[in-house]
This record gives sequence, C-alpha cells and structure tokens, in this order.
Amino acid sequence: MNPFAYSRASDATQAIADVSKPRAKFLGGGTNLIDLMKMGVETPDSLIDINRLPLAKIEALPGGKGVRIGAMVRNSDLAEHSLIKSRYPVLSEALLSDASTQLRNMATVGGNLLQRTRCYYFYDPAFPACNKRNPGSGCGAIDGYNRIHAILGQSEHCIATHPSDMCVALAALDAVVRVQGPKGEREIPFKDFHRLPLHTPERDTNLEHDELIEYVDLPSLPFAERSHYLKVRDRASYAFALVSVAAILDVDRSKNVKAVRVALGGVAHKPWRASKTEQALIGKTADEKTFRAAAEAELARAKGYKHNSFKIELAKRAMVRALSTVAAMT
Repeated sequence: MNPFAYSRASDATQAIADVSKPRAKFLGGGTNLIDLMKMGVETPDSLIDINRLPLAKIEALPGGKGVRIGAMVRNSDLAEHSLIKSRYPVLSEALLSDASTQLRNMATVGGNLLQRTRCYYFYDPAFPACNKRNPGSGCGAIDGYNRIHAILGQSEHCIATHPSDMCVALAALDAVVRVQGPKGEREIPFKDFHRLPLHTPERDTNLEHDELIEYVDLPSLPFAERSHYLKVRDRASYAFALVSVAAILDVDRSKNVKAVRVALGGVAHKPWRASKTEQALIGKTADEKTFRAAAEAELARAKGYKHNSFKIELAKRAMVRALSTVAAMT
C-alpha cells in the first residue's frame, strides 16, 4: 500500500477544503475505496474521514414532499427503515440484495453512489489496457473476457458496468442528489449524476472532485408502494448482478398502465433508465405480452459481445418477471 495522510473532518466546510488537493479522497465506510487502494488502483495521498459529519438521518420532508436520506446513512439502516420499507420497497429490496450483511453495516449511501466498476481489467493494474484506469490505453474487455460487461450505452472506449443495486432503485425513483462544494450547494437529478463512458470512461459521475454528497432526496411517489427489485446473479448472495430490474407500476381497475418506472442494472456504465419500456407501457394492458413487447423495445439497441450476448435475452425475461410481480400486487 502507498503511504497516505489521514485526517478527520469536523464539519462539511472543513471536509471540502481538505479534499481540494488533487489526490485527496473522502473516506466513509471504505468498503470500495480501501479495496481499490490495496489493489493499487486508487492511490490517494490523503484521506479525509467524514464519518463524524451529521449526515446520518432519514427523515420525511415537510409537506409530504418525500424523504431525505443523509449521505452517511449505512445501507443496512436504510434498508430496514420504516419509511423506506413502506413507501419505497424497491429501494429496501435492492439494498438487501447487495453484498453481505457485514458490508451493508459499513457501507454508506454516499459511498454507494460512488462505487467503481468491478471490471476485471480495471481491478488489475498489471493489465495495461484499461481506459478507465489509464486513459488512452484501450479497453481490454472488448476483445477479452466480457461476460459481466455492458450491452447498453457502451462505447469503443469502455464496456464496463456500474455495480450498485441501490443506484438502480434510485434511478427508477427519480431521486435527487444534493451536494455542497466551494461554490455552494447544488442539486443533481439522478439521471444526470452518473455518466456513460463516451470518450471519458475515467469519469464515473458529474460530481466535481471538491464536492461533498450530503443528501439523497426521494420524491413523493405514492404508487412506489407497489414496486419490486429483481436481481439475477450467479449465486444467491454476495454477487454482483448480471442483470437487475427495479420496477414500479400503477394500473387502473381495468388493468391498464397509468404510470410506470423501470431501471436496469448490470447492463450499462450507469444505472439504465428504461425509457423506451416506459413509453411502450403507458395506456396498455398490464400483462405478460405487453411487458415482453416493452422489453423488446428497450433492448432493440443492445449490443452483446463474445461472452455476454446472453444478457440481452436475460434482461428481457427479467423485465417481464419484475413487471409481472408488481402487476400482481395491484
């Protein structure tokens, strides 16, 4: 491990000032960052511990406007909170399907937003070709072993996927990320928080280096009470998604779709909002045939590689199953 300095921030202003150095990093739960430091992928020269910042509350927003989640809330606490379980079960289910109990007890909401890909080539500094780790070096996964890689939104520079389950649910819920930096506070709609690889795969998010995530706001979304998170993976626990689906559905008494939110995980460089699926479902009958057609519309632009083409059909089937599960609730 490379040497680094360590300090504890007493407030947000101090934390932001301390992280302004080019190679400084915030330290929350450390469940991803410390791993990357051990592997030599991340080499910060300064860690700013933000665990003492007062950002560990979950509370209803005034006027029924939704729920605010502090960035230092632990994943296990968020998953089991009564407001989340009753109003946004898809988020609770996503969190409980993520990692292990021990990791959920340490991992924070803010850190979960900033998780880095688990691409084999990114995680191995001995392998030179990784544009995310070493811009301009190429993407080893394109012609390599790419079973876990992207089928949507990828570029010739990177086909890595985003690893978070929580973020897939937040994408479906239209969450808003509230951050603070030297220029003050700003809000980032969740759809704009993470980035597709394009020509700059080394940048995972639109968060600036010296900005601190303080809260995640969930809007009031009454029909989100009927929602489900489906995760398809190689083993039943402690594994990243091959494909996952966050599905939220509102139907009328005639079983016609009034409103819908769908997001996919394990298929793209960021949590993938399935807008084509949503458009195809509005006003249609909530049945398996309709769900399959809507899934086909979303995956029409998918591109598979040597080892992951199976994900295209898997994603379609997972979407049908997740939507059918929610439709049965109504």
